[in-house]
Order: sequence, then C-alpha cells, then structure tokens
Amino acid sequence: MRNSLADVVAAGLRVLDAQGLENCSMRRVAAELGVQPSALYHHVPDKQTLLALMADEIVGPVALGGGAAQGAEGAAGAQAAGPAADPRAFCVALREAMLAVRDGADVVATAAAFRLGASDVERWLTALVGPDGARTLLLYTFGHAQSTQTHRQAAALGALIDPAALPRRDAAAVADPERDLDASFERGLAIILRGLDASATSGR
Repeated sequence: MRNSLADVVAAGLRVLDAQGLENCSMRRVAAELGVQPSALYHHVPDKQTLLALMADEIVGPVALGGGAAQGAEGAAGAQAAGPAADPRAFCVALREAMLAVRDGADVVATAAAFRLGASDVERWLTALVGPDGARTLLLYTFGHAQSTQTHRQAAALGALIDPAALPRRDAAAVADPERDLDASFERGLAIILRGLDASATSGR
C-alpha cells in the first residue's frame, strides 16, 4: 500500500523517539516504512522539510488549544478559537509537548530558528504578548526544554552525580532534579511575564 505524507511524518517521529535526532536519517525513516529512501522524496524534498513537518506535529496539541486529547468536536472548537489567551499556560503546554517526544525540543527549536514548517505557535503567541515578547518566551521555552531533555538523557545513561556524594547544601538542591527543573521553568517564566507586564504598563 502506498504511504501518505502523514505516514512518512509519523514514521519520522517513531524513529526520532527510538533513535534520537542524531540518528533520525531518511534511510532509517524509509526502513521504518519498509521502502527505499528514494520513495520518501515523492513526499518531501529533503530531510529539513521532514523535520519541519515533524515539528508541526509535535506542537500540534498546542496549536489546537494546548490541552490534553480531545474529541473531534472539542478539537474542532479549539482550533476555531485558537489557544487560550494565557501566555503562561501556552508556554507550559508548548514545553510539555516538546518534552513528550525524544529530542522534540531540538526539532521544534531548529524548525523555528530556520523558519521551517507552518506552525502558528509564534503568530499566536505574538498576538498575546507582541513580537518581542513572543520571541523572548519562545527562546526561553525552547532552551529550557532542551536543557531538560539533556538532563533526562544523562539520567537515563547514569551520568548524573549522585546527590549523596555532594555537600549537604548542594545535595538538597538536586534531591529531586526533575521537579526542580519544572519549578525553575515556572519561576523563570514568571519573571519574564512580569517584565512584559511592566513594560506594557509603562508604555501606556
């Protein structure tokens, strides 16, 4: 049966989740589909285009309103309404969407940096906080998500320092590093949003 573009993107995401971005090659995506690499080029002209489509898929839940899975009717309503008018919730949902896929933050950040893909995430965030605020929030969210994914990969490889080997004052800070990463994201996000609010107030 002939594969569709959606099949190619889905296969790319499976390879990404299993092999990581470094090993997500067109050859491996083709092998996932049981076809020759040349067959992929009927759907995408190059790997960059495929990565852009994968990035759009990763942030899809955010584009549909940034929530958990919805029924068809709920998804259609969310798409019509766009994301909730809350930049904090928007950035939290974006980070969660990227963290849900191995190296998802790298894929989405790369696509955004090179203006690849068709995601409306930046446009919608711009509508909430303006272009400068949107770029600042996106860069912060991308960077924090990338750092979190690196931490998770290091933990999976057993490459993190055992808190028991640290001085007590430092061990307390890394006793639950995953929770601390989430908390630090929230703290940094709050600082940025307060700055944006203050800037908007002073400009009135």
